[in-house]
Amino acid sequence: MFNAATYRATPRDLALIAVFTALTAVLAMPTVTISGIAPITLQTLGFMLAASLLGFPWGGASVALYVLLIVVGLPIGAGGRGGLAVLTGPTGGFLIGGIVGALVTGWLVDTWGRTNPILIGIANVIGLMVIVYAVGLPWLGWRTGSGLFAKLTLGFQFVPGDLIKVVITALVVVTVVRAYPAIARRAPGRR
Repeated sequence: MFNAATYRATPRDLALIAVFTALTAVLAMPTVTISGIAPITLQTLGFMLAASLLGFPWGGASVALYVLLIVVGLPIGAGGRGGLAVLTGPTGGFLIGGIVGALVTGWLVDTWGRTNPILIGIANVIGLMVIVYAVGLPWLGWRTGSGLFAKLTLGFQFVPGDLIKVVITALVVVTVVRAYPAIARRAPGRR
């Protein structure tokens, strides 16, 4: 059962949310664009690291703060873009899906633990690939007027890079947990 009191943010939680938001902003800057629409960045690596290290709900809060800062106009989106147009444009669904995906990934990692890289990888594939694609690709098709085949074709172009980000995330999380075992108990109520 969800207990809101369990999820009261401490100053440390707020600082970590801000740090991972800043990390995501930095990772989003280098951009390669394919098909003239969808930029490839390391932004999702930031989402994955935040969700996997901060857990539920703080990883999702970090991604939500990142999206909010883009919407209010900070040029921290892919390729230095900012403003409401980024969220309402063709790739906005990936950002919205990122918030939901980070919440799911954080919950899964809190549940499964942070010591098994395979489980960390599976959590990220479920939350920050499947969910992000499930929201982002239909949104992309809706905003560009492309058909189902075009959406899926574009989506498959992201899979290899995202799988590499999943592997990097799993290795980083396991390494951080070895160096700082307290992070393994990040789930609220187990601090």
